[in-house]
Amino acid sequence: MSKVDRIKEELGWLKVVLAASIAIDVSLIAWLAQNFETASSTLLMLALIGVLAASAGIIIVSHAAYKRIVQLENI
Repeated sequence: MSKVDRIKEELGWLKVVLAASIAIDVSLIAWLAQNFETASSTLLMLALIGVLAASAGIIIVSHAAYKRIVQLENI
């Protein structure tokens, strides 16, 4: 497998991971908005930690994808 094909395959997987992370992040934010008044404080804190973790994951995966795109441009 050539280097270009390998990078393209990595980009494909990163797109899947990015889409899943965004879906999780949006779902948790929506849940927090709907259940802010009725949920226990422990559950709210866990959801907030989940939002922060998913957001950090989105940033990390985006950065990795941009690095792969730059690698493709340099080939």
